[in-house]
Amino acid sequence: MLKIGVGPSSSHTLGPWRAAERWLARLDSRNNLELVEEVVVHLYGSLSLTGKGHATDYAVMLGLLGMDPERVPIEDIDPMIHTINQKHILKLDGRFEIEFDPKKHIVFNKKFLPFHANGLKFQARLKSGRKISKTYYSIGGGFVVSEERKNAKRKVEMFNKFPYPIEKGADLLELCKAQGINISEMVLQNELSLRTEQQINFELKRIWNTMLECMYTGCHTEGTLPGGLNVKRRAFEMHKNLKSDLPYSNPEEWMQTLRLTEVKFRQILKWVSCFALSVNEVNASLGRVVTAPTNGSAGVIPAVLMYYMVIENHAGNFEHIKQFLLVAGEIGSIFKKGATISAAMGGCQAEIGVSSAMAAGALTELLGGTPEQVLMAAEIAMEHHLGLTCDPIGGLVQIPCIERNSMGAIKAINAAELALGSDPLAAKVPLDKVVQTMWETAKDMSTKYKETSEGGLAVGVYLSDC
Repeated sequence: MLKIGVGPSSSHTLGPWRAAERWLARLDSRNNLELVEEVVVHLYGSLSLTGKGHATDYAVMLGLLGMDPERVPIEDIDPMIHTINQKHILKLDGRFEIEFDPKKHIVFNKKFLPFHANGLKFQARLKSGRKISKTYYSIGGGFVVSEERKNAKRKVEMFNKFPYPIEKGADLLELCKAQGINISEMVLQNELSLRTEQQINFELKRIWNTMLECMYTGCHTEGTLPGGLNVKRRAFEMHKNLKSDLPYSNPEEWMQTLRLTEVKFRQILKWVSCFALSVNEVNASLGRVVTAPTNGSAGVIPAVLMYYMVIENHAGNFEHIKQFLLVAGEIGSIFKKGATISAAMGGCQAEIGVSSAMAAGALTELLGGTPEQVLMAAEIAMEHHLGLTCDPIGGLVQIPCIERNSMGAIKAINAAELALGSDPLAAKVPLDKVVQTMWETAKDMSTKYKETSEGGLAVGVYLSDC
């Protein structure tokens, strides 16, 4: 549920990038890669309608180049794309040069494929003249599948080997009660069935360090976001007005100075918003973020976790970070299994709503909440995002996306406090019911409000006004 990648979108950038990588691996395994003479990529549905604003074309080209979104130097992305656009040459997997003109070889098809709103098809003509193709679907959060779902059986087998297989919130509560452990401990046991604790800690530290670096970068970068809307970065000015005069030279030192900065209620609101905005401004400029559970909602979880680390608990350490991320991941997984984390399928409720629920539940456990209160907090957070549409102006992950992260973070903290002060046994709406309701709402929602930029603010605000 938590992946390191490049913005601005997990479903429209990271997913197509990973799909290109999978296709290259498929060609290579069949000894076809060196025989490729021409490649054409077809984008369908939401990938086509908002692909330009989400840099889907960039992602496809970078994937075909064999670049890794977790590690590619961000500063190298524009030069690589510029070279392809100027020379019309692309080096497949960094090894085999082919002619490639993005205007000709990336085709935007507005029609939707039946299987999922985010479809893309890779076609290759080999030197022998034979043509081969493969279709993939970016289903949200950077996850990619093919229609036949060949890996589905293997994943079911892995799931069944978990000591605590969990599909729904009710399963989670029942197992926690039976074992007498909290949610993070249960999730850790499942993770340990796949990898060692050393590996788990290494990856979770990498995820947190990426989040922290992202917030640091966003708070120290001024200017205007790319894309044509002329959106001014706000995190820089907010941070400048909020921070103390204490010196620092890196993200870790920065975090320590924030712990020493006096805050009152209004400043807390501003800091949380600043953290969230900083992440999504980095995301909007093709920076490196953590998909949590998507790129468009990448700011909520780091903002709430940073709130805990620098405002709520000055003694907070990696064990607290680990606990938070384990709980957040499990809650996100419940939404993914029971509904969707794709805005192209469910609107923004599937992104900001889910991320707010993840953050709310995770914060509740850190603050001493019971498993029942954790799920209550997640339910409260999602309940007040139900029906939220995805209508990005100009197809860019900027308006209203960036601000929504600050709102989702604030709601998450409020939901946690409401749950901590409540008796979960008196709750009227269980988490599983809100997951089901979210999915029913998603199915009833008009397609024009599902990341197509064909409704809502996307048509109510003219680009000329920006």
